[in-house]
Amino acid sequence: MRIMLSTHSSGTTHYLAGRYPDSVGWLISPGAFKEPREWLPYALDNGKFGAWKNQTHWFEAQFFELLDRCKICRFKPMWVLVPDAVGNKEETKLLWPRYEKDIRRYGWPLAFAVQDGMTIRDVPTSADVIFVGGTTTWKWRNAANFVAAFPRVHVGRVNWVDKLEYCEQLGVESCDGTGFFRGGPDSIQAEQLKDFIAGHRRCREQQELFV
Repeated sequence: MRIMLSTHSSGTTHYLAGRYPDSVGWLISPGAFKEPREWLPYALDNGKFGAWKNQTHWFEAQFFELLDRCKICRFKPMWVLVPDAVGNKEETKLLWPRYEKDIRRYGWPLAFAVQDGMTIRDVPTSADVIFVGGTTTWKWRNAANFVAAFPRVHVGRVNWVDKLEYCEQLGVESCDGTGFFRGGPDSIQAEQLKDFIAGHRRCREQQELFV
């Protein structure tokens, strides 16, 4: 499982990415572009959650500006999250056909954000990745259903180690979190993240010995 640490670019992030390949990455949002690095696989957020949380306007032009910048980058994103509406099932379903064709032209896999009230049947057949979004309570109650039904699943807003462990147990491909370094690189949460990644890597290496 890869943990996408927003665009946190301290030495700690780069160390973890180098020490534990395939365990760390970036989730880059509109207005927070970072030049992609070879050792930090990344995906593109649409910025909708941040605008919803902060009660600010979401700028479509800024979103497409991010896609245009990444198009000329040497390293390409793993996927891009198609614009959605946080917690709004019907509006999110309407936004997919509105944006899919234009974003598909960039040539990257597209992620569909599932929202409160959605079931497996609500996911577009053309979606490449499932992004488990929605409100916090709904997300954790329903994540397992989507992981069981789809091969590529990302879970948004995972900021505690117990939730990382849960996502790993489910078998998600990746998750993202912005909270692990809020208290600095030596905070309790940061240390817990480091321990989790190191333990995850050791378990994987042990499993490979018996393959």
